[in-house]
Amino acid sequence: MGNLLYIIAIILIIAWAVGFIGYSAGGIIHVLLVIAVIAIIIKLLQGRRIF
Repeated sequence: MGNLLYIIAIILIIAWAVGFIGYSAGGIIHVLLVIAVIAIIIKLLQGRRIF
């Protein structure tokens, strides 16, 4: 369960990359990247190991 945040972050980054390259979703697609980065930062601030 501890890696769930990283799994969500990876899925969001992949979705962002697909949306950025494949579709013209406008600026809203960058929200996925921001959410993924925030999820990773939260996990790092909790002091747990990444993997």
